[in-house]
Amino acid sequence: MELEETLAQLRAALNEAMHDRDQPAVMALRAAISALQNAAAVPADDRGGSIEESPSGAGATDVPRHELTPHEVQFIIETEVDLREAEAASCERLGQHERAERLRAEADALAPWTT
Repeated sequence: MELEETLAQLRAALNEAMHDRDQPAVMALRAAISALQNAAAVPADDRGGSIEESPSGAGATDVPRHELTPHEVQFIIETEVDLREAEAASCERLGQHERAERLRAEADALAPWTT
């Protein structure tokens, strides 16, 4: 699963969820998009040295983002699902049934991107 393709699919699903006012799906899709974008971000220490040494001008400080492998993309989305399912189970044990149901709905919203 390519990162850009997956992000495009997630964004399209987010637009649809927002249109449908499906709050659990909106929350899960936003979180997954953010997790993927954060994983592709370049660490701050890889961006260069001091301010005095930094280049100036439009685009001078741009650095390419980390390219995620299809396996990494899949792993990140599956982790988002697993986190929600684990938290839902914990909420269920604590008697927080509505919260558990919402978390399961969030996990279900990400299910199409898991294998």
